Amino acid sequence: MPRHLDFSDPALQVILRREQNGVVARGQLLGLGGTDHDIARMTRRRELRQVEPGVYVDHTGVLTRRQREWVALFAYAPAALSHESAMPGGEPPMIHVCVGPDRTLRPIAGVVVHRSAHLASRVDWRRRPPRMVPPHATIDVLEARIRADDVAGAYAALTRACFTREVVPRTLRAALADRVKVTRRALVAGMIDDLEQGACSVLERGYLHQVERAHGLPGGRRQHTSHATGSRTEQDLRIEEFGVVVELDGRAYHDGARARDNDARRDLAEVAASDAITLRVTYGLVFDDPCRTALWVARVLQRRGWTGALRRCPRCPGKGA
Repeated sequence: MPRHLDFSDPALQVILRREQNGVVARGQLLGLGGTDHDIARMTRRRELRQVEPGVYVDHTGVLTRRQREWVALFAYAPAALSHESAMPGGEPPMIHVCVGPDRTLRPIAGVVVHRSAHLASRVDWRRRPPRMVPPHATIDVLEARIRADDVAGAYAALTRACFTREVVPRTLRAALADRVKVTRRALVAGMIDDLEQGACSVLERGYLHQVERAHGLPGGRRQHTSHATGSRTEQDLRIEEFGVVVELDGRAYHDGARARDNDARRDLAEVAASDAITLRVTYGLVFDDPCRTALWVARVLQRRGWTGALRRCPRCPGKGA
């Protein structure tokens, strides 16, 4: 008698439960010895539900995000997760999928399709689900943000990816070198350098470029460890020679009475422990008024021994500040 594939088949349950989050493709069912009659029977019994042509899920409810990813990959196979869907730290509302070039595919709601001639070399097919390797997925996201004139968004994505430690500057540089064409390659490389040097947020990078480097201010040690409070804390920038700490205050981290108390505690403890003063610099001071901010920081440094001169940048006003 011919073999029939039942929903309870152990091999099918391994695919559904352990490997593919309850999603299975018609080709896999046939590969297990099933027939279209078996698939129709399981569908009729509501053991499986077709969500895309040739793609089934093992329940009748709303699909989870991971199930939506599997469905998109099977519907567009061969395909892999890409961009924000494959970048460490990314969790976009849309599912990003990469396929080979020159393919015409019907749209699926909630799925963004990208095309690449490098699937074979840039996809980890062993991952479940398959996805672009993290360094290349991150570079893809940076390029897309930069093309959209969102440099700040590109750097924010880069910092999120690197904070997961799944990508590091070394692997990102290798991915960059592997590509013949990169949108604004020098900018992408500069972002990687900035992050490696300790500018770990959009605000910190803004200070580095628009305030410090643009005006010739002395740099220092970024992400410096302090124990002035009795516990380990990280300082955004410490200019040790002049006893100055610069803290870049992003709104998300410094709203609320408790957060302000913690900031004040750190500042007071630092003065008590090392006589170093803390300058707190906000988004507005960096992005809306960088020249005046640089002037004020320079005056503080000069009072504490800096003999350098403030350099004018193209944005600086004609006289004074």
